[in-house]
Parts: sequence; C-alpha cells; structure tokens
Amino acid sequence: MRDEVPKTCLEKLQARFADRSAVIGIVGLGYVGLPLTLRYAAVGFRVLGIDIDEAKVARLNAGASYIEHIKPDQIATARAAGFEATSDFRRAAEADALIICVPTPLNAYREPDLSFVLGTTDALLPHMRVGQLLSLESTTYPGTTEEELRPRLEARGLTVGVNVFLVFSPEREDPGNSRFETRTIPKVCGGSTPACLQAGLSLYGPAIDQVVPVSSTRAAELTKLLENIHRAVNIGLVNEMKIIADRMNIDIHEVIRAAATKPFGFTAYYPGPGLGGHCIPIDPFYLTWKARQYGLHTRFIELAGEINSEMPHWVVGKLTDALNARARSVKGSRVLVLGIAYKQDVEDMRESPSVELMEILRDKGALVDYSDPHVPVFPRMREHHFDLSSVALSAHSLATYDLVLIATSHSAFDYALIAKHARLIIDTRGVYKHALPNVVKA
Repeated sequence: MRDEVPKTCLEKLQARFADRSAVIGIVGLGYVGLPLTLRYAAVGFRVLGIDIDEAKVARLNAGASYIEHIKPDQIATARAAGFEATSDFRRAAEADALIICVPTPLNAYREPDLSFVLGTTDALLPHMRVGQLLSLESTTYPGTTEEELRPRLEARGLTVGVNVFLVFSPEREDPGNSRFETRTIPKVCGGSTPACLQAGLSLYGPAIDQVVPVSSTRAAELTKLLENIHRAVNIGLVNEMKIIADRMNIDIHEVIRAAATKPFGFTAYYPGPGLGGHCIPIDPFYLTWKARQYGLHTRFIELAGEINSEMPHWVVGKLTDALNARARSVKGSRVLVLGIAYKQDVEDMRESPSVELMEILRDKGALVDYSDPHVPVFPRMREHHFDLSSVALSAHSLATYDLVLIATSHSAFDYALIAKHARLIIDTRGVYKHALPNVVKA
C-alpha cells in the first residue's frame, strides 16, 4: 500500500474549516466582532472570543449582551454551542484562525491611529503557532497588512503563505439595519499570497453566503475605503445642497424625494447635522494620509470632509437665528436634543454629531438636556462628558424647553406629540414634510 502524501499546512487548515473542527478566534468583541462570533457559532464552529474589557467578557460568559440589537438569547445559543469569551491572550494558541476586529480611530492631528491594531497584533504574536491564519478586518489604509502585520509575523520565524496565512477582509456591518445580516453581506477578502487567499476563502466560505476574492490585501483595504468615501462625498454633496436650498427657501428633502423617483442615474443621500459612526467621518482621512506619501492631494475627499465637519456649526447658526426671531438668546435657553446616537434606532454613539451639537450649545451657555430611548444614561466617553440621563417625552416635559432639536430621528419618538407641545423645533432630519409654524428646517 502506497504511503499517503503528507498534507501541507494550507491543506490541513482548509480541511479543518471544511469539517468545522477549526477553532475560530475573534479578537475584539464589539459591533463587528460579536456578530461575527454569533455567525461562526451558528454554523457549528467553536468560537473563542478575546477582548481586553473584562466586563464584556464576564457579561458574555453569563449569557448577557451589551449591544442593543443583539439579544441575550443569541448569546445563550452561542454559549451552548461552545462559544467562550476570555481576556487571556495566551489562549490565542488554541485558535486555528484569529480575526482582528478592533477600532482604527484618528489621532489629534487627524492621522491614522493604528495603536489598537498593532497593540492587539503584538499581544497575539507570542502565542501564535504554525498552521494559523490571521485576518485583519479593521478599516485601514492600503499597505497596513503588508507593511505592519506581515513583518511582525515573519520576525517570529513564521513564513507567510507557507506555514502561516495572512489576509485582509474588511468588515461591512451596519448596526440596526434589519435588511442585512453578517451572513448575507458579501465579504471581500485579499491574501498576502495566493495560498493566503485560499486560506481566507476557506475561513469565510462556511459562514458567509458570498465571499469576493481580490488580488491583494492592498486591493481589499482600498475597497473598504472606496465604499465609505463614496458615502462621505455624496453626503457632503447633499449637505452643501441643503445649505444652498435653505438660502433659496427650498425644502431639500422635497427635492431629494422628487429626484429619487428617477429610476436610473440617481441614488438618494440625505443631509443631517453632521456625520457619525465609526467609519464615514474617519475612514476618508486614512486614504488622504496615505496618498500624501505618494505626492497626491485628495482635494475632493478633503472638501467633502470639511463640509460634513462644519454641519453642526451650521445647524447651531440656524438654531441661533430661530431663537433670535423669538427674542431669545442661546445663552440661558433650555434646549432638548432628541437622539444622541449617531444614526436612527441604534444605541451606538461613536462620532455622533449630536454630542458635538450638545457641546457647542453648552459652550454658548445653553442649558442642554437630551432624550434618547436607546441611550438611557449618557455613557462614559474618552473625549466627551455630560452628567445626564434621557428625558422622558411628554406634553409637560416638551413644553418646558425653549427649543427642541431633532438630531437623530429615532422611530420611537412621537413626532405628533412633539409638534403639538414643543415651543420651537429645529428639524435636521426632514421629519416634518409639511410646514408648521413652530418647525424650522436645518
């Protein structure tokens, strides 16, 4: 009987993904990592979640959730399937694949801050072994995977594409969007080598309906930036159009609704008080920073960023004018901000323009409160602090404020009640389609 040909590291790893015997390590259990964890657990993998936040780890192991749209029964189901959370990075050796899902913010100079990615990678490296796959999902500039992660792996004596595998596969989560889930959102994947790409496709294939291969990690990194810059630029355009329409006394939301009836060549984007979330306000600056290394100036992208960044100040200007027209100043006025999450029907406050609006108003002497059914208490944030709890909306509470500012249009708000009892409303989201005497569009 002929001897069986020994399997390569890639073949062994692919076999473990195929028969679900692989252990999937998810590093960073936030809005990206936790949904991915649940998906892998649902298709039969044992999942090891790693996070430095011991409070998160304890809650998950107790079957609790800290993300509003992820319910405790989903955590309990994953736990029953073998999911375990830990803050012990030594356990990374147990995993066949390690997927990094940590933040990539900007520093004070609006330059990429890779400290979370690099700190996480450096914490994993001492415990990595032959035969593992490392995937980065954090949005970053083209070249990060090759220039930062690959040298770190090779410094450990591992050979990328031979006995360890490296891919970049950008996250595409949209918290609170019920039309899409982790399984149904196509997954882009680029490998450091052809063998790495094959390993990455084998990792994501069992969990995601469609995996889209690209030629390199750099192409995958730029794909995610293009997606988010596309949104940032178009939102910047419609925000500028809002300013023009306002000066011409035209309702921009009416114009967008009319334009959206065209069945081709137009995609509706909607203005607001600024940009929020972990992607759109941040990701374009990753590309502008990297482009400068190639002697390029990304004027179009930066202009959109400037317009979007100025929107909170423009809204406050409209608010000031509206109060002045009623013989009131901002200083001393009681202002209720409706919705402090960055988008509708979620609790996520990352980069929320509502918080910037609150700070500008507070600095001008306004007495600021907020109401948000998804954020009962203003959370601890690195750069912002308000010692506030959400105000319950009622006829009486609304009537006590000089002005109500609609910053995030949550579905739970009773807009008829608000219109009936608020003295003055600044509507930044186009909630009210028809003219009302106490509503100012902004």
